[in-house]
Amino acid sequence: MLLEIHPDNPDKRKITQVVQCLKGGGVIVFPTDTIYALGCDIYNTKAFEKVCRLKGVKPEHANFSFIMSDLRNIALFTKPFDRSVFKLLNRSLPGPYTFVLNANSEVPAIFRAKKKSIGIRIPGNNIAKQLVMEMGNPIMATSLHDLDLIKEYPVDATEIYERYEHDVDIIIDGGIGSNIPSTIIDCTGGEPLVVREGLGSLMVME
Repeated sequence: MLLEIHPDNPDKRKITQVVQCLKGGGVIVFPTDTIYALGCDIYNTKAFEKVCRLKGVKPEHANFSFIMSDLRNIALFTKPFDRSVFKLLNRSLPGPYTFVLNANSEVPAIFRAKKKSIGIRIPGNNIAKQLVMEMGNPIMATSLHDLDLIKEYPVDATEIYERYEHDVDIIIDGGIGSNIPSTIIDCTGGEPLVVREGLGSLMVME
């Protein structure tokens, strides 16, 4: 299903429709403030495994992120971190960043198969924010790659639908996306480390 949702003023009924799909074990494609992403409920193992198959990765090797709506509940899934890290998150989010933090035992075991960290994203995108708020818990997300290798990330939901309509349950059309991914910053060590430079400016590190 291709479902158009206004990026600035999301229709609550459509948001609820997508959330019901997620809670039922569905897999969706949704917009963020960077690229379009594959997503599912963090507590649904079968949906997680389906996303892994679509990505062509083994579950134990998957590096997926948690999409959150704000920083208030971040401590539910991460171990305590330094105040300087909190300040970095606070001035960067919402925004086009993924922060890698040490995961605690509340993170579903399937995400901690061979690693003890988790990526955290709070995108500056109203659709993603409303989905998480309605869901009541984070949404698992991973970047959606083009498989034809013409460009790395698809930006048009109509094109995504033509490719993935039989593989996922709902594709949200939230307008033209970016083809630049988030900047990844690893905060699991002593000092924050830029793992990948993406759309987010590195000036936040200064």
